[in-house]
Amino acid sequence: MKKKRLYMISLDAFGAKDLAYARTLPTFKYLLDRSALVEKVETVYPSLTYIAHTSIVTGVHPKKHGITNNTYLQPERKSPDWHWYAKDIQVPTLFDVAHEAGYTIASFLWPVMGRNKAITYNFTEIFANRPWQSQALISLWASSPKFVFDLERKFGKIRKGINQPELDHFLTAGIVDTIHTKNPDLMAIHLVDLDSTRHQFGVDTKESRVAIERMDEHLKQIITAMKEKGIFEETVLAVFGDHYQLDAHTVVRLNQLFKMQGWLKEGKDGLIQEWDVLAKGADGSCYIYTKSGINLADVQKLLEKHPEQIETIYTQAEAAELGANDTCSFLVEAKRGYYFISGSDGPFLEKINLDGKTAFHKGTHGYSPKKDHYETTLFISGPGIDSAAVLPAARLIDEGPTFLHAIGLKFPDVVDGKVLNTLFK
Repeated sequence: MKKKRLYMISLDAFGAKDLAYARTLPTFKYLLDRSALVEKVETVYPSLTYIAHTSIVTGVHPKKHGITNNTYLQPERKSPDWHWYAKDIQVPTLFDVAHEAGYTIASFLWPVMGRNKAITYNFTEIFANRPWQSQALISLWASSPKFVFDLERKFGKIRKGINQPELDHFLTAGIVDTIHTKNPDLMAIHLVDLDSTRHQFGVDTKESRVAIERMDEHLKQIITAMKEKGIFEETVLAVFGDHYQLDAHTVVRLNQLFKMQGWLKEGKDGLIQEWDVLAKGADGSCYIYTKSGINLADVQKLLEKHPEQIETIYTQAEAAELGANDTCSFLVEAKRGYYFISGSDGPFLEKINLDGKTAFHKGTHGYSPKKDHYETTLFISGPGIDSAAVLPAARLIDEGPTFLHAIGLKFPDVVDGKVLNTLFK
């Protein structure tokens, strides 16, 4: 069977609400006019980047694939390790299926892909979070070393560490070069500029619109390279978001409450050293973990005293039903305007400086997929796709099965998502 080419382009934090402005930009309009569209895509819970991207390429909820937060539960560390490495994923991925079918695969900052043997050309999303680590060396270690070394040699002057928008400029230069020199069968691309911009400035701002304009230019460069290579018309091209964002005005430290109750203790450095009850923030939501001997009713009563900040308290069983981590004791959802952080060193509530620079996010995610106007979106074109198809709603977990179906493949095991047959001729 002839291999069908697939390009997946993830626009981090691009939401359904962004479609109206995107249509005013030339490359977005060009793609949308030739694509099938899923207007609103429901993300997963908690709606964080690493969780969402793993659900996209596995077709299952977080509790099944094992990536239930961006970072590990390491309260004793100032900067916890992220789920950078593919070994953390507990089910087959789209990349595994394609590799088995003989595909050459290139991945640019796709989360949780470090040291993935299925990926031929791997530029891993990872950063140095220890004082003794070098960004360059840890990136080489987690990626395809020669591939990354060559990209750094050719385009490294564009990049300023992991700062945006320079990182996406660097990335796009590398993608264009890879199309021309490597021509992989499958490309997985993760553009992060918009997510970073919204964290820094808020959701619906002039800065965010400029970031979407930069995204339009990146898409133009990628499409131009595909046309120059003669592969554009024969490629299934999927462009999508992973989650949206909501504006925030206050951060919440639940661990400060637990410290006051005597349920956790800090060391001299202000980091948590011992705990019986622990909050692990996921921005718009928060996991609560407890050790044996703790009365869960006491924990719930304490949480219920803060309805101004906490919208919903889910039990362990309810969290599992939502597809989240089924080992937590509770999962709590923030009200709009609030988000959770994991530290205990600071006040329970802290206002965000919305008028100037701040260490906190002015826009963020992690909220329940059921929040109003919080959907992301998907548009897809290429061989076999019905460019006139419009689907009002689908789920993020439907995307992986649909992408594989578009190239004649499928997951080896039963998944939570389904193929969106409406999008095909």
